[in-house]
Amino acid sequence: MAYELDTATLQAALVGYQQQLEQIETKMGELRRRLGKSAGTQPAAAASSTRSAPRKHRMSAEGRARIAAAQRARWAKTKKAKKAANGE
Repeated sequence: MAYELDTATLQAALVGYQQQLEQIETKMGELRRRLGKSAGTQPAAAASSTRSAPRKHRMSAEGRARIAAAQRARWAKTKKAKKAANGE
């Protein structure tokens, strides 16, 4: 006897499998981190196949100043509009 699966059942199964996948990926990530910390004990083939962590982007002081100035301008515009709406 063939079972007719409705959409809700299939979606529930998909959610369950997605959760299992996330758990497996979390465990794999932990194993990779542990292997990365003990790089001296890894075999040569495994050591060459692991990727290094991505470099963090550092913002310059000039970039931070531009962003801060733009935010101050946005807040000033908002405050000005608020005062005009209140009739002050």
